[in-house]
Amino acid sequence: MRARDHRRTARAGTLIGGALFALVAGALPAVAAPGDAPAASGVTGSDGSGSLVMVLDSSGSMGDDDGTGRTRMESARAAVGTVVDGLPDGYPTGLRVYGADRPRGCTDTRLVRPVHELDRAAVKRAVAGVRPRGDTPIGLSLRKAAQDLPRPEAGAIGTRTILLISDGEDNCGTPRPCEVAEQLGKEGVGLRIDTVGFQVRGAAREQLECIAKAGNGRYYDAPDAKSLARQLQRASRLSADGYRFRGERVAGAATADRSPVLVPGQYLDTIGPGEKRHYAVDLDAVSTVDFAATAVPQPGAAVDTFDALSTRIEYDGHGSCGTDTERFQQKEGAAPLTSAVARIRSEAGTRTCDRAGRYRLVVERRSKKGSDAARWPLELVYGVEAPLEEGLSPAQSQAEYGRGGKEATLPAGDPRDVRGGTGFNDAREIGQGVWRDRILPSQTLWYKVPAGWGQQVRYDVEFANEPTVDRTSATYSYGATRLYTPARHPLTGGGEFTSTTLYNGRPAALRMGGVPVSWTNRYESRNNVQPVHAGGGFYISVTLGARAAEIAENPRIGLVLRVSVLGAERTGPQHGAPVRAGSGSSADENADRDAAEDADKKGDLTASGDSDGAGGAGWTGIAAAAGAAVTAVLVAVFVYVRNRRGAAARTTRGSA
Repeated sequence: MRARDHRRTARAGTLIGGALFALVAGALPAVAAPGDAPAASGVTGSDGSGSLVMVLDSSGSMGDDDGTGRTRMESARAAVGTVVDGLPDGYPTGLRVYGADRPRGCTDTRLVRPVHELDRAAVKRAVAGVRPRGDTPIGLSLRKAAQDLPRPEAGAIGTRTILLISDGEDNCGTPRPCEVAEQLGKEGVGLRIDTVGFQVRGAAREQLECIAKAGNGRYYDAPDAKSLARQLQRASRLSADGYRFRGERVAGAATADRSPVLVPGQYLDTIGPGEKRHYAVDLDAVSTVDFAATAVPQPGAAVDTFDALSTRIEYDGHGSCGTDTERFQQKEGAAPLTSAVARIRSEAGTRTCDRAGRYRLVVERRSKKGSDAARWPLELVYGVEAPLEEGLSPAQSQAEYGRGGKEATLPAGDPRDVRGGTGFNDAREIGQGVWRDRILPSQTLWYKVPAGWGQQVRYDVEFANEPTVDRTSATYSYGATRLYTPARHPLTGGGEFTSTTLYNGRPAALRMGGVPVSWTNRYESRNNVQPVHAGGGFYISVTLGARAAEIAENPRIGLVLRVSVLGAERTGPQHGAPVRAGSGSSADENADRDAAEDADKKGDLTASGDSDGAGGAGWTGIAAAAGAAVTAVLVAVFVYVRNRRGAAARTTRGSA
């Protein structure tokens, strides 16, 4: 590549990177200590927009012996007490019962504890006073429970959960429970209905499964008192630990001609099945632009392997300038799904998509019949890279994993406790080392690892050896991980790594990483290299499949993260940039110097960087837009593969 072409590109290039994301991260709340729910101040999701109402079957059959010498109601009271003890302080929680007031009657449903800030003692007193007596009006109780949940504040998006605990099917007939659940599931964003079947089978179990699927939630089977407590804990914590959103509300248009015009920042929208959302942006002829959309379905909601989220950049009247499609690649249940695309100016600057003008950002959701029909929150990030100064040559692109390949040696030793965040906005920052956390079935935990010029992130995820329930030896779930750039571009592992593994309670491990950060990576054709062209906070997501709720005996499953940040950090993107003081070991520096010398033999490249050594790795327009809304697109972001049951799971080097 000729030096003058690089000079031309350097003047045009704009570096997407750390500055916007540093700005966003700087406004985030502190993350709670291990074991606590992540703090949510300033992040939508736990500011009154999230809430829980438990709906407890108090019909006559709950007075039957559960096999332990206690009645089912006595076991349910104990389980509800365990649930409220484990919820975060102040989390809005209420209790509704049905069949408790009359021997017969299909209108017998009552709110015994309104949905207010959690008062553990009051909820326990309320459930202690319930006596099983009557019928099972599930459909009516679901409809009333939806009215019990407070509406989110204007613009807020959070998880509003109905948690139904029943030992039988509706015996009233109307309204039909599945139809009520389907109607409620389609009415708004963020409502889910989880069901727990206590010693049920046959038609009763089928009805509860139908309610959960139609209501964007999950069915949990509880054959005994111990499993009832475990499954209730899982469902309630999944509600309380929902994705925290951030962003200015925006309404994307169904057609391109009505697209709202965006400026760099972070936004929140929603998207329905089969829908497209259009947004307009005005671009110059020199900037690199990044656009990421994260859809956040209810965790574990029904999805198909090929349900997809796509992003696209279009130039008015000239077609597509780039597209990306991400799929769930499993049928076990939904998790955040992120798709990202960039407009990178060509080296010659002669393509149609290099021109200045009005462009469209398009998000599309594709769903199979039978998949979750609810609208999904969308968190959108639109960033424009600041151009590099003239006069400096960028370092050679680094398209190989090198020392960061799958055989890399990662940290050992005793793990430190950490609590992962709920999403991009409150991802827990960690560094090199060994970290220990615990994860729920259907949950995704998030971490952030800083990496600068010349550095690469490499990590392993190890799912722990856990005690299992008796009857699940043939049941498999999955564990998954994804690495994202500071601009939220998902990295696939480039054939070096695999993002999913089978999990059946025995140890299983995943390896994942990215190539070293280099400004010139943007000109590489490989999908897993091109986005790694600016430093900042790289995001790690870890997901455990929904079916793990049928496998593990403990409510949460242990995991270990072994994280390395390889290479000495350089002060800028230019060739010969010095190592940042205090960064890396002498071995790192020697290896980096050798790699730079090898690259020099292949040819000198010319570009430019900021005089302060940051290399222009910032976003334009952010200072002015700092007071404006900063994003949030629902999707969660995240694709995993788990359709080969016969494959053997990897063995971990340590247990959580």
